Amino acid sequence: MTLKIVFMGTPDFSVPVLAEILGQGHEVVAVYARAPKPAGRGMALRPTPVHALAERFSIPVFTPKTLRTPEAAATFHGHGADVAVVVAYGLILPKEILDAPAQGCLNLHASLLPRWRGAAPIQRAVMAGDAETGVMVMQMEEGLDTGPIGMAERVDIWPDMTAGDLHDRLSRIGADLMARALAALSRGSLTFTPQSEEGVVYAHKIDKAEARIDWSRPAREVHDHIRGLSPFPGAWFEADFGHGPERVKAVRSRVAEGAGAPGALIDDQLTVACGAGAVRIVELQRAGKAAMRAADFLRGSKPATTLFA
Repeated sequence: MTLKIVFMGTPDFSVPVLAEILGQGHEVVAVYARAPKPAGRGMALRPTPVHALAERFSIPVFTPKTLRTPEAAATFHGHGADVAVVVAYGLILPKEILDAPAQGCLNLHASLLPRWRGAAPIQRAVMAGDAETGVMVMQMEEGLDTGPIGMAERVDIWPDMTAGDLHDRLSRIGADLMARALAALSRGSLTFTPQSEEGVVYAHKIDKAEARIDWSRPAREVHDHIRGLSPFPGAWFEADFGHGPERVKAVRSRVAEGAGAPGALIDDQLTVACGAGAVRIVELQRAGKAAMRAADFLRGSKPATTLFA
């Protein structure tokens, strides 16, 4: 049985889910996404990734600034959807919207709830050094990621995996998980289990002030910080490459052997001493430049002996 679906999503993470739903033959009657933003040299309005995919399939796209108006609720009701699928949409859904589809709203959330409720579950899981995470299909309610769980898939977080790596893997796994959940829903066999009231942790939005690397922390924490903020917004430090201090992003790293004063380079391979242990920078990005391997960078630059935290 095919379902009439309203899809609500915005970034790259949501695209595989929408593509999988379309591939399964469901009828996507409308797509909701955040509004296009100016981008590029000409600052022309650029549609979000989900918006662009929907247009390729000639699906009507709606980009309201808010869903908390009678007009927005009336429009949403008018779609006559069986279910809404929400994946990193970016707007809060009020009760009038949550109750509109016949079978409610399903959210794909990138964590093992109730751990990492909120805006940045992938980055926070990596930054915390978690060994595993996952994706869950949740029945949405008015609380922040508090709804009961219909399906889940666990995923290991490898020691050197970045948030970007994990994002891509969870997006693919999540697309399959949501497709299976919708198939079960169409058969009337999707059941939900309330979340545990223990182990609740919130994944607050990443603040730019968090991005600066603190070399006084233990090496494992520094490494987790770097990979948790890669590729965006990017953990950064200041270094002198012969032309005065400049801001540099650490894109990839690994825990290394060695010791020294926090922030000091301890070899010629960009190994930096931390509060305990050391971290080797494997890939980095200077301002206005593309990311590059540390080995390639070192062929043309000789950094000073200290990185300024």
